[in-house]
Amino acid sequence: MSVGSQRKADKKRKRGPSRIPKPVRKFVEFKGVKRLSLPHYQNKVRRLYDGPAGAVLAFGSMISLHEPLIGHMIRKKKFDVTTVKSILDIGSGAGQILKHLLKFTPSETRLVGLDLSHGMLKRARSRMSSRRPDYVTADMANMPFSDSAFDCVTCGWVIEHLPDPRPGLTELGRVLKPGGSALILTTEDTFSGALVSRTWKCRTYNRNELHGACEEVGLPWKEELWFTRLHRFFNMGGILVEAEKPNGHHP
Repeated sequence: MSVGSQRKADKKRKRGPSRIPKPVRKFVEFKGVKRLSLPHYQNKVRRLYDGPAGAVLAFGSMISLHEPLIGHMIRKKKFDVTTVKSILDIGSGAGQILKHLLKFTPSETRLVGLDLSHGMLKRARSRMSSRRPDYVTADMANMPFSDSAFDCVTCGWVIEHLPDPRPGLTELGRVLKPGGSALILTTEDTFSGALVSRTWKCRTYNRNELHGACEEVGLPWKEELWFTRLHRFFNMGGILVEAEKPNGHHP
Protein backbone atom coordinates (compact mmCIF):
# COMPACT_ATOMS: atom_id res chain seq x y z
CA MET A 1 0.00 0.00 0.00
CA SER A 2 1.35 3.44 -0.92
CA VAL A 3 1.90 6.13 1.72
CA GLY A 4 -1.02 8.12 0.29
CA SER A 5 -3.34 5.10 0.34
CA GLN A 6 -2.28 4.27 3.87
CA ARG A 7 -3.09 7.81 5.03
CA LYS A 8 -6.52 7.64 3.41
CA ALA A 9 -7.18 4.27 5.05
CA ASP A 10 -6.07 5.59 8.44
CA LYS A 11 -8.29 8.63 8.01
CA LYS A 12 -11.27 6.50 7.11
CA ARG A 13 -10.77 4.25 10.12
CA LYS A 14 -10.62 7.28 12.43
CA ARG A 15 -13.70 8.81 10.88
CA GLY A 16 -15.61 5.56 11.31
CA PRO A 17 -18.32 6.29 8.69
CA SER A 18 -19.87 2.85 8.96
CA ARG A 19 -20.52 2.92 12.67
CA ILE A 20 -24.12 3.07 13.83
CA PRO A 21 -25.19 4.97 16.96
CA LYS A 22 -24.23 3.06 20.08
CA PRO A 23 -27.82 2.91 21.47
CA VAL A 24 -29.03 1.42 18.17
CA ARG A 25 -26.20 -1.11 18.12
CA LYS A 26 -26.88 -2.05 21.74
CA PHE A 27 -30.51 -2.70 20.89
CA VAL A 28 -29.90 -4.70 17.70
CA GLU A 29 -26.60 -6.54 18.19
CA PHE A 30 -26.41 -9.96 19.84
CA LYS A 31 -25.01 -9.70 23.38
CA GLY A 32 -24.43 -13.33 24.33
CA VAL A 33 -20.84 -13.44 23.07
CA LYS A 34 -19.82 -11.15 25.95
CA ARG A 35 -22.39 -12.12 28.56
CA LEU A 36 -22.02 -15.89 28.51
CA SER A 37 -19.00 -17.82 29.74
CA LEU A 38 -16.74 -18.83 26.85
CA PRO A 39 -17.50 -22.61 27.12
CA HIS A 40 -21.24 -21.93 27.31
CA TYR A 41 -21.09 -19.56 24.36
CA GLN A 42 -18.99 -21.96 22.25
CA ASN A 43 -21.46 -24.76 22.91
CA LYS A 44 -24.27 -22.46 21.80
CA VAL A 45 -22.43 -21.61 18.59
CA ARG A 46 -21.55 -25.24 17.93
CA ARG A 47 -25.20 -26.30 18.30
CA LEU A 48 -26.31 -23.47 16.02
CA TYR A 49 -23.96 -24.44 13.20
CA ASP A 50 -24.37 -28.19 13.66
CA GLY A 51 -28.15 -27.72 13.36
CA PRO A 52 -30.60 -26.50 10.69
CA ALA A 53 -29.17 -22.96 10.59
CA GLY A 54 -25.78 -24.33 9.57
CA ALA A 55 -27.43 -26.41 6.88
CA VAL A 56 -28.55 -23.26 5.03
CA LEU A 57 -25.29 -21.34 5.49
CA ALA A 58 -23.97 -22.14 2.00
CA PHE A 59 -27.27 -21.03 0.45
CA GLY A 60 -27.18 -17.81 2.48
CA SER A 61 -23.62 -17.13 1.33
CA MET A 62 -24.74 -17.46 -2.27
CA ILE A 63 -27.78 -15.20 -1.79
CA SER A 64 -25.64 -12.52 -0.07
CA LEU A 65 -23.09 -12.93 -2.91
CA HIS A 66 -20.30 -13.41 -0.37
CA GLU A 67 -19.26 -16.77 -1.78
CA PRO A 68 -19.05 -15.74 -5.46
CA LEU A 69 -17.45 -12.40 -4.53
CA ILE A 70 -14.71 -14.18 -2.59
CA GLY A 71 -14.14 -16.35 -5.64
CA HIS A 72 -13.89 -13.25 -7.84
CA MET A 73 -11.42 -11.65 -5.42
CA ILE A 74 -9.17 -14.72 -5.34
CA ARG A 75 -9.41 -15.25 -9.11
CA LYS A 76 -8.37 -11.64 -9.73
CA LYS A 77 -5.46 -12.12 -7.28
CA LYS A 78 -6.59 -9.35 -4.96
CA PHE A 79 -5.44 -11.96 -2.47
CA ASP A 80 -2.96 -14.15 -4.34
CA VAL A 81 -2.83 -17.84 -3.39
CA THR A 82 -1.23 -19.13 -6.58
CA THR A 83 2.29 -19.56 -5.21
CA VAL A 84 1.77 -20.79 -1.64
CA LYS A 85 2.47 -24.37 -0.62
CA SER A 86 0.16 -24.66 2.39
CA ILE A 87 -3.03 -22.87 3.42
CA LEU A 88 -5.11 -23.11 6.58
CA ASP A 89 -8.74 -22.05 6.18
CA ILE A 90 -10.02 -21.13 9.66
CA GLY A 91 -13.77 -21.26 10.14
CA SER A 92 -14.28 -23.26 6.96
CA GLY A 93 -18.03 -23.47 7.48
CA ALA A 94 -19.59 -25.01 4.39
CA GLY A 95 -16.42 -24.43 2.38
CA GLN A 96 -17.28 -20.95 1.10
CA ILE A 97 -13.59 -20.01 0.83
CA LEU A 98 -12.16 -23.52 0.63
CA LYS A 99 -13.90 -24.26 -2.67
CA HIS A 100 -12.12 -21.30 -4.28
CA LEU A 101 -8.79 -22.26 -2.74
CA LEU A 102 -9.20 -25.67 -4.36
CA LYS A 103 -9.87 -24.04 -7.72
CA PHE A 104 -7.10 -21.43 -7.76
CA THR A 105 -4.17 -23.11 -5.99
CA PRO A 106 -1.71 -25.58 -7.51
CA SER A 107 -2.72 -29.21 -7.09
CA GLU A 108 0.22 -29.84 -4.75
CA THR A 109 -0.78 -27.07 -2.32
CA ARG A 110 -1.71 -28.47 1.07
CA LEU A 111 -5.18 -27.32 2.17
CA VAL A 112 -6.56 -27.68 5.70
CA GLY A 113 -10.06 -26.65 6.75
CA LEU A 114 -10.66 -25.96 10.45
CA ASP A 115 -13.95 -25.30 12.23
CA LEU A 116 -15.42 -25.51 15.71
CA SER A 117 -18.46 -27.28 14.24
CA HIS A 118 -17.92 -30.86 13.12
CA GLY A 119 -21.29 -30.69 11.36
CA MET A 120 -20.13 -27.80 9.20
CA LEU A 121 -16.97 -29.63 8.21
CA LYS A 122 -19.08 -32.62 7.13
CA ARG A 123 -21.08 -30.27 4.93
CA ALA A 124 -17.89 -28.72 3.54
CA ARG A 125 -16.49 -32.15 2.71
CA SER A 126 -19.69 -33.12 0.88
CA ARG A 127 -19.52 -29.93 -1.22
CA MET A 128 -15.90 -30.36 -2.28
CA SER A 129 -15.18 -32.22 -5.49
CA SER A 130 -11.73 -33.16 -4.21
CA ARG A 131 -10.13 -35.26 -1.50
CA ARG A 132 -7.25 -32.83 -1.24
CA PRO A 133 -8.35 -30.82 1.83
CA ASP A 134 -7.85 -32.19 5.32
CA TYR A 135 -10.47 -31.28 7.91
CA VAL A 136 -9.84 -30.54 11.58
CA THR A 137 -12.43 -29.81 14.27
CA ALA A 138 -10.89 -27.35 16.73
CA ASP A 139 -11.13 -23.94 18.38
CA MET A 140 -9.14 -21.28 16.49
CA ALA A 141 -7.75 -20.01 19.79
CA ASN A 142 -6.21 -23.44 20.49
CA MET A 143 -5.20 -25.05 17.20
CA PRO A 144 -3.40 -28.41 16.99
CA PHE A 145 -0.64 -27.26 14.63
CA SER A 146 3.04 -26.53 15.13
CA ASP A 147 4.50 -23.03 14.98
CA SER A 148 4.91 -21.60 11.45
CA ALA A 149 3.06 -24.56 9.92
CA PHE A 150 1.37 -22.66 7.06
CA ASP A 151 2.45 -20.25 4.32
CA CYS A 152 -0.98 -18.64 4.25
CA VAL A 153 -4.12 -18.46 6.39
CA THR A 154 -7.66 -17.50 5.45
CA CYS A 155 -10.07 -16.62 8.25
CA GLY A 156 -13.57 -15.83 7.03
CA TRP A 157 -16.30 -14.63 9.39
CA VAL A 158 -15.10 -16.45 12.47
CA ILE A 159 -13.31 -14.03 14.80
CA GLU A 160 -16.66 -12.34 15.50
CA HIS A 161 -17.34 -15.49 17.52
CA LEU A 162 -14.56 -14.48 19.94
CA PRO A 163 -15.31 -12.05 22.79
CA ASP A 164 -11.75 -10.74 22.39
CA PRO A 165 -10.06 -11.19 18.99
CA ARG A 166 -6.51 -11.20 20.34
CA PRO A 167 -6.25 -14.85 21.51
CA GLY A 168 -7.49 -16.07 18.13
CA LEU A 169 -5.31 -13.66 16.17
CA THR A 170 -2.29 -14.59 18.30
CA GLU A 171 -2.86 -18.26 17.51
CA LEU A 172 -3.33 -17.43 13.83
CA GLY A 173 0.01 -15.63 13.87
CA ARG A 174 1.67 -18.54 15.65
CA VAL A 175 0.81 -21.07 12.93
CA LEU A 176 1.64 -18.65 10.11
CA LYS A 177 5.17 -18.59 8.75
CA PRO A 178 7.15 -15.33 8.94
CA GLY A 179 6.44 -13.39 5.77
CA GLY A 180 3.15 -15.25 5.34
CA SER A 181 -0.15 -13.53 4.59
CA ALA A 182 -3.55 -13.87 6.21
CA LEU A 183 -6.88 -12.97 4.65
CA ILE A 184 -9.22 -11.87 7.45
CA LEU A 185 -12.92 -11.21 6.85
CA THR A 186 -15.29 -10.20 9.64
CA THR A 187 -18.61 -8.53 10.34
CA GLU A 188 -18.41 -4.76 10.70
CA ASP A 189 -20.41 -2.63 13.14
CA THR A 190 -22.88 -1.37 10.56
CA PHE A 191 -26.64 -1.73 10.93
CA SER A 192 -26.65 -4.73 8.57
CA GLY A 193 -23.72 -6.17 10.52
CA ALA A 194 -25.70 -5.89 13.75
CA LEU A 195 -28.57 -7.80 12.13
CA VAL A 196 -26.12 -10.49 11.01
CA SER A 197 -24.87 -10.72 14.59
CA ARG A 198 -28.37 -11.55 15.83
CA THR A 199 -28.81 -14.26 13.20
CA TRP A 200 -25.46 -15.95 13.76
CA LYS A 201 -25.05 -15.19 17.48
CA CYS A 202 -21.82 -13.23 17.08
CA ARG A 203 -20.44 -9.76 17.75
CA THR A 204 -19.24 -7.08 15.33
CA TYR A 205 -15.98 -5.14 15.03
CA ASN A 206 -15.08 -1.66 13.95
CA ARG A 207 -11.97 -1.05 11.88
CA ASN A 208 -10.09 0.79 14.60
CA GLU A 209 -10.60 -2.05 17.06
CA LEU A 210 -9.61 -4.81 14.65
CA HIS A 211 -6.66 -2.83 13.29
CA GLY A 212 -5.36 -2.23 16.81
CA ALA A 213 -5.78 -5.89 17.81
CA CYS A 214 -3.87 -7.07 14.73
CA GLU A 215 -1.06 -4.60 15.37
CA GLU A 216 -0.87 -5.68 19.01
CA VAL A 217 -0.38 -9.37 18.20
CA GLY A 218 2.13 -8.76 15.39
CA LEU A 219 -0.11 -9.04 12.32
CA PRO A 220 -0.01 -5.57 10.77
CA TRP A 221 -2.40 -4.86 7.94
CA LYS A 222 -0.83 -4.89 4.52
CA GLU A 223 -3.96 -3.76 2.68
CA GLU A 224 -7.66 -3.16 3.20
CA LEU A 225 -9.65 -5.04 0.56
CA TRP A 226 -13.13 -4.63 -0.94
CA PHE A 227 -15.25 -7.01 -2.98
CA THR A 228 -16.02 -4.34 -5.61
CA ARG A 229 -15.77 -0.58 -6.13
CA LEU A 230 -19.43 -0.33 -5.15
CA HIS A 231 -18.68 -2.01 -1.82
CA ARG A 232 -15.85 0.45 -1.25
CA PHE A 233 -17.99 3.48 -2.13
CA PHE A 234 -20.86 2.49 0.18
CA ASN A 235 -18.58 0.89 2.78
CA MET A 236 -20.38 -2.46 2.51
CA GLY A 237 -19.38 -6.10 2.78
CA GLY A 238 -17.71 -6.08 6.18
CA ILE A 239 -14.03 -5.74 7.03
CA LEU A 240 -11.70 -7.51 4.59
CA VAL A 241 -7.98 -7.17 5.13
CA GLU A 242 -4.72 -8.80 4.18
CA ALA A 243 -2.43 -8.97 7.21
CA GLU A 244 1.19 -10.08 7.06
CA LYS A 245 3.43 -11.67 9.66
CA PRO A 246 6.74 -9.82 9.52
CA ASN A 247 9.90 -11.79 8.82
CA GLY A 248 11.78 -12.41 12.02
CA HIS A 249 8.57 -12.35 14.10
CA HIS A 250 8.47 -15.05 16.75
CA PRO A 251 5.22 -16.16 18.43
